[in-house]
Amino acid sequence: MKRSELLKEDYNPYYHTYIMALGEVNLKEELTEGLTRFENFTTNIPEEKLNYAYAEGKWTLAEALVHIIDTERVFQYRALCFSRNDKASFPGFEQDDYILNANAGNRGKQSLLEEFRAVRMSSIALFNSFAEADLQKRGVASGSSMSVGAVGFILSGHLNHHKKIIEERYL
Repeated sequence: MKRSELLKEDYNPYYHTYIMALGEVNLKEELTEGLTRFENFTTNIPEEKLNYAYAEGKWTLAEALVHIIDTERVFQYRALCFSRNDKASFPGFEQDDYILNANAGNRGKQSLLEEFRAVRMSSIALFNSFAEADLQKRGVASGSSMSVGAVGFILSGHLNHHKKIIEERYL
């Protein structure tokens, strides 16, 4: 599936900037390429930067990395449920509450990288298991309808969004 095949009704407008920032990409290729780009990028981040926050009240770099992992897991589960025609309406998740309970400050860079890799590899396997028709299936999360395909593009756009923030504000 290509990004241009998404319809506006496939996702909440909140996610529009994540999706549009991707350009014209193939979903399954972008999930894999995003993994490689992000691993290469984070490998060069000094360990001592993990506990740095660019402003009072902002997440540390380690917390931002945990947020990326948490979001990937939550959206991955949504994609699975939607693809299996689960009719439940899934609640949103409060990212700041998740971070408060994540113990990110006790994590090393290698641990975070390994976890990100495992979670993204799981996303890649999940999306590779979907037939094109599965990507059109829909579900409801955070009160909005979204397609399975949109979930994959949101994951990719979300990762790129946070990579850019890390580059601009943490390094």
